[in-house]
Amino acid sequence: MEKDTREAIEAGLKKVGEEVKAMGERALAEAKKHGDMSAELKPRIDEMLVKQGELQARLQEVEQKSARMGSDEQHVEQTPGQMLIDSKEYKEWKASGGMRSTQSGFVFPIKATITSVPTTNTTTVGVAPDYQGIFQGPQRRMTVRDLITPGRTESNAIQYVKETGFTNNAGTVSETMEKPQSHLTYELVQSAVVTIAHWIKASKQILDDFKQLASMIDGRLRYGLAYVEETQLLKGSGVGHNLNGIYTQATAYSAPISVPSPTKIDQLRLMMLQAELAEYPSTGIVLHPSDWAAIELKKDTQGRYIIGNPQGTISPTLWGRPVVATQAMTVDTALVGAFMLGAQVFDREESNVVIASENQDDFIKNLLTVRNEERLALAVYRPEAFIKSTNLSSS
Repeated sequence: MEKDTREAIEAGLKKVGEEVKAMGERALAEAKKHGDMSAELKPRIDEMLVKQGELQARLQEVEQKSARMGSDEQHVEQTPGQMLIDSKEYKEWKASGGMRSTQSGFVFPIKATITSVPTTNTTTVGVAPDYQGIFQGPQRRMTVRDLITPGRTESNAIQYVKETGFTNNAGTVSETMEKPQSHLTYELVQSAVVTIAHWIKASKQILDDFKQLASMIDGRLRYGLAYVEETQLLKGSGVGHNLNGIYTQATAYSAPISVPSPTKIDQLRLMMLQAELAEYPSTGIVLHPSDWAAIELKKDTQGRYIIGNPQGTISPTLWGRPVVATQAMTVDTALVGAFMLGAQVFDREESNVVIASENQDDFIKNLLTVRNEERLALAVYRPEAFIKSTNLSSS
């Protein structure tokens, strides 16, 4: 009965989930077209979400009840001898008359504890562990690379010519007047390809026996590279083996116009204006999650949210530009700019994992080195296309 109840609840959850997804897609379409979802759709979505929560609670109650019943059953550990006597192999061998023959026998495998998993119980033999899976640590959502124009290279450096000055003397002239001369100056800039890498040691047995763990190690190593890459793309110092990050090269914020008591939102709009006056309209905003939360929680005098909507499904935006919230930024700092036009990331070697047993000591001990690395370069074509603030207004 319990099994039927669980299956019924899971089926109900699946159906509700599909309906919520369909209504969410409809809400997004309406929001894009009209600026908000219809009044008729809002209560339906709320109703479905409440129903979904109730089903999830019922499913959790059923699973907890099942777990309690299982824990009440007494589990008697058997010795290897008892396991042998009770085994199917032994009973079949005995029934066949094998006990009267000196030439016959059978194989009975005794399961050993996985030595790769630390345990304080070193005396128990033949009891398989209750394997519950792998629980990994938290992962940051990487977003900065998505704002930048992608590219590829087969060299160890990127060279490009950057315009450093333009004196525009164009003007109207008569037929006999000398035409005015304008001036352009350029600079050859080079961005080196840098390597981001790390490695770990793992036993051959653990990688052979636990495919899920092997894939998790692969995933965590790749995440480690992406974590460093995001920080490098934003704030790499450009010194030594570091990328010269966008925020590092960006132009300092200087309010183009005066606004009384500017808020965080006001300052971000003025930063966009500063970039636009440099002929580079902004395509994105990068903030720390705490600053974006403060903006979303801003209310008017009647307690209504100005930007945030607790029931909203629209992606984070300000003034029509996407907002990227990442902990790679520092609290109370901001970066606004024309990311697609002003910068480009070049992949020389995409993230790859290599497993090897190179030295004699590792070979004897069945140890493997798992290495993960990538090579990339960053070109910031026009620093004036990016505006940075080191003191985002908190008024």
